Amino acid sequence: MIVWCSDLRTLQFSGPTFLTIGNFDGIHLGHQALLRVLQTEAAAHSPPAKTALLTFDPHSMAVLQPDIPLRLLTTPRERLRLIEPCGFDLGIIQPFDREFARLTPDQFMAILVERLGLARLVVGPDFALGRGRTGTVDVLRSLGDQLGYGISVIDPVGRANGEIHSRQIRQLLLAGAVSDAAQMLGRPYQIVGIVEEGERRGRTIGVPTANIRPISHRLIPADGVYATWAYPGSISPRASVTNIGVRPTVDGFQHRVETHLLDFPTVGESGELYGQQLAISFVTRLRDERRFDSLEALVAQIQRDIAVARRVLQ
Repeated sequence: MIVWCSDLRTLQFSGPTFLTIGNFDGIHLGHQALLRVLQTEAAAHSPPAKTALLTFDPHSMAVLQPDIPLRLLTTPRERLRLIEPCGFDLGIIQPFDREFARLTPDQFMAILVERLGLARLVVGPDFALGRGRTGTVDVLRSLGDQLGYGISVIDPVGRANGEIHSRQIRQLLLAGAVSDAAQMLGRPYQIVGIVEEGERRGRTIGVPTANIRPISHRLIPADGVYATWAYPGSISPRASVTNIGVRPTVDGFQHRVETHLLDFPTVGESGELYGQQLAISFVTRLRDERRFDSLEALVAQIQRDIAVARRVLQ
């Protein structure tokens, strides 16, 4: 897949191209269903069309409504990494600012036709683009008649309790419901960060941890203890227990993400992971973070957490 991380007005990509556009934060099951339809329709085109996804950096809401806090499920590059197995030909990360947001629907679509050889736009029923979101599906269909592209509108994927949306997944994660979020994502939710040196308190109680500084603006699940998988670089995935919170038993005050990798003493003994990237996938929530009466009581609970995590992750 070609990845283009610059203004699409400087791109020249030979078509015919089937394209979808959106923030696609999380690449959840609803997004995945739309992408499959796009691939199927592109393959059926004569001649077979190329496939492309256009996403934005920063997230459009961060620019248009900066007063509303927004924590992301995925970075733009992670979104493209997640769709790469689908066999997409082109992934575009479009820099988004107020100047770009002022493009009218006809200006935007003319750029896509000129720069991508747009043959078909594949979107959901509530999709809109351009200044003031005036480019509704009906408007885009009319523009397609003029500019020479078609449009496919894909019904959203639903569950028993409604459609799947990124905002619902954010709400679940903020409530600690990581297993429910995984059902909507089609995979466990994952954060990525750099391992930093902490107070090294974990090694003194026999439970060394990797202290993770997550990527900026990444949504962190609710405080608590979780059974997780850790992905330490080129080393095979390791079962782990992750604590999110302030560590009240030791009078902590800084909010931290700490992961104990099961059967992986290197973290506590030599610190070989310091400065390296570590990915953590959240499988299930084990308990709330709470204050214990003593350090011994805390250690006993941690050992129980480890035993439960081993059973869950087998």
